[in-house]
Amino acid sequence: MSEEQESIKVIEELKLRQGDTWRVLKIMSEFVQGFDELAKVGPSVTFFGSSRSKEESKYYKLAYETAFRLGQLGYAVITGGGPGIMEAANRGAHDSGTLSVGLNIKIPHEQVPNSYQNLSLEFTYFFVRKVMLLKYSMIYIIFPGGFGTLDELFEALTLIQTGKSHKFPIVLFGTDYWKPLIEFMRNTMAVEGTIDSRDLELVKPVDEPEEVLQIVYERSREKLSLLSKVYKEKTPFMVQLEEIIKRYETSSHI
Repeated sequence: MSEEQESIKVIEELKLRQGDTWRVLKIMSEFVQGFDELAKVGPSVTFFGSSRSKEESKYYKLAYETAFRLGQLGYAVITGGGPGIMEAANRGAHDSGTLSVGLNIKIPHEQVPNSYQNLSLEFTYFFVRKVMLLKYSMIYIIFPGGFGTLDELFEALTLIQTGKSHKFPIVLFGTDYWKPLIEFMRNTMAVEGTIDSRDLELVKPVDEPEEVLQIVYERSREKLSLLSKVYKEKTPFMVQLEEIIKRYETSSHI
């Protein structure tokens, strides 16, 4: 290798290393921004589902109703910020008067943020966005969706199964849609021993918004009980959670 070729090689290697360094800093900045903005959100739920669901579809309407009713109780609603189910959930939250959060992603085929967010963040990296969607949520509500939705579902299941995340309910909305997947996990994966049959207890198939409210209420009581054992004085989060629980209990739900 000539001296000139050696110099070019060194320069190119330095460029690559510099690019990686700046990429790390960009990743750090997205984490810092996400943590800073979402730490004050309070009790919240996260919705997932297809970006292709249309306004007139059954699941769009059910996602809207579920988010609206959760918003009336006082929960903030978090989504990926795009169209379809994400829009329906943000729209329901927005109309209920609660905090409607959209965690948008930059992708080659531009995702247009829906117009029902009153807190909107933008991410370049999917894995940073995943952390934010999971970290600040008390429950996952997963509507029918494609690869991205399944990715989020199995990411959450893996984190809970391996003890990297606290155990919390993963609601699968639409039993007809999710039935083949649940049967595959039960009749193939569990039978082959690739998962434990008890892992299936992590998912809660439902068909009605009222079922979601009941699951979220039970999770809220459980979370408040755990926090009360940790903190001597009530935190703002605990105060909000207490108010939500009372609101649910004094309504016609129970």
